[in-house]
Amino acid sequence: MLALSYIKSVPRYLLVRTLAPKLPQISTSSLSSLKLGNVTPPTLPGKEWIRINTRLSGICGSDISTIKAKGSFYLSPFVSFPFVLGHEVVGTVSEVGSSVSKIAVGERVVIEPNLSCQVRGISSLCPQCQKGNYGNCENVTLGDIAPGLQTGYCQTTGGGWSSELVAHQLQVHVVPDKLSDEEAVLIEPFSCAIHGVLKANLQGDETVMVMGCGVIGLLTIAAMRALGYKCRVLAIAKYPHQEELAQVLGANQVFRYSKNIHQEISTFLKSKIFQPDLGKPVLASGVDCTFDCVATSNSIDDSLRLTRANGKVVLVGMPAVPKGIDWTAMWYKELQIIGAYTYGTEIYQGEKIRTFTLALRLMEQQDGLLKSLITGYYKLQDYRQAMKTAMNSKQSKSIKTVFDLR
Repeated sequence: MLALSYIKSVPRYLLVRTLAPKLPQISTSSLSSLKLGNVTPPTLPGKEWIRINTRLSGICGSDISTIKAKGSFYLSPFVSFPFVLGHEVVGTVSEVGSSVSKIAVGERVVIEPNLSCQVRGISSLCPQCQKGNYGNCENVTLGDIAPGLQTGYCQTTGGGWSSELVAHQLQVHVVPDKLSDEEAVLIEPFSCAIHGVLKANLQGDETVMVMGCGVIGLLTIAAMRALGYKCRVLAIAKYPHQEELAQVLGANQVFRYSKNIHQEISTFLKSKIFQPDLGKPVLASGVDCTFDCVATSNSIDDSLRLTRANGKVVLVGMPAVPKGIDWTAMWYKELQIIGAYTYGTEIYQGEKIRTFTLALRLMEQQDGLLKSLITGYYKLQDYRQAMKTAMNSKQSKSIKTVFDLR
């Protein structure tokens, strides 16, 4: 089958890591670790596994970070090479193992990518899986399948950037008929956003800031509204098309990022602002909670500065190895820094529920509103143009780019 795979090559990795910042096209060139070619379809690892034919698979920021070789080495022990990328997947079931009872051939499904204890055939669950924190599983290198945090980073499972992949029945969720493929492929990032919002434990009357209006930032705004929060939502967008969508999805006020952003927000909040001898301005007050959906050095630094004392900063974006952050604001203002990685089990309105189940329920209530976040469709053969589109939102006006294998 045709697939986009990522191979392990230290020389290729170092070449891309060195040159990609000034020569981005090298990250998808023949000199990179990203390879389009025919691979053997994955076999079902056990009786509880399912084969899925990909319909749509999204390009995530973490995928781009991998391809551009700019991520942290922290997670490198938890992948297995070569792996087929793609963890945002909607597809059709084409084969089920003999012990699969609740999923049938022909059903349209989405995949919850976490490869946790039960998925790995480990009966003695780790402490995190016992609590339902499947994204924090302590056994992601053990069990019946190869190491991998998620589908799309595991040699055994394959990934969505191919015609087929395999998933354990516990990872598979049937898509309601009401939802389009476009809405279904957004369930994975929507789940990330829902998890981040619920981690903040908002009361509903706060002023919150969404830092960054890429797909995760926009879905964070949508998640707050879908979950019923009446917070005053401020957002910082980089480009006009992001600003427009942020307003549509429920932001009360959207600011365009500029060197004057601290002054603009302090004026809006009626907060005093001070200029240190060196560095960025300092606000006397700020927002109650900031969702950093970018997680770069600048965005983290700004999030700390724009959040009030004893407020919260939720890192929804993938931070990698940011540099140049002045952590004095965190210390001085006694801020809570909260990490929000993937999804698992939530408590929502007194109900214990899988994040994916909640995301599917809430997506049904959106009446197609989020479909507009899908802005580009590409065949696997056109992966270089797909990546160029996804990496250049300013020129392409892209939000979510997907591979279309229908």
